Amino acid sequence: MKIEFEINNTRREVDSPPMRRLLDVLREDLRLTGTKEGCGEGECGACSVIVNGEVINSCLVPVCQTAGASITTVEGLAKDGRLDPLQQAFLECGGAQCGICTPGMLIAARALLDINSQPTRDEIKEAIAGNLCRCTGYVKIIDAIEKAALDP
Repeated sequence: MKIEFEINNTRREVDSPPMRRLLDVLREDLRLTGTKEGCGEGECGACSVIVNGEVINSCLVPVCQTAGASITTVEGLAKDGRLDPLQQAFLECGGAQCGICTPGMLIAARALLDINSQPTRDEIKEAIAGNLCRCTGYVKIIDAIEKAALDP
């Protein structure tokens, strides 16, 4: 089945079985490997992407549900070769360790900052609550998101 959508501000079409996971289409067909598979059950957030302004777990969504949608992956955060302020803040604050959760954390944080440019620390914690990290203890991640909000 041919499915069209906009991904990272570019109109794309894929030919895929309609019930194939969006995660697999992104990684295998479109070679957007920044989106990670952690658990495959929608529990860890490593596969998070933004679809029509909402953060979703791409491991749970059949690609047919994204027909006509606007999708942002971690690759779509950087613009004109420049890192998104969130990506820069993650580098500066040490918010990335092993890298498995980082794309999902960046996506969740970008979605938050797109609707609330000055979130409180508690709002940041709530926004990333669906993303699990085993390396950082979250403090550096939260610090990075706060920094990006202060230095847009």
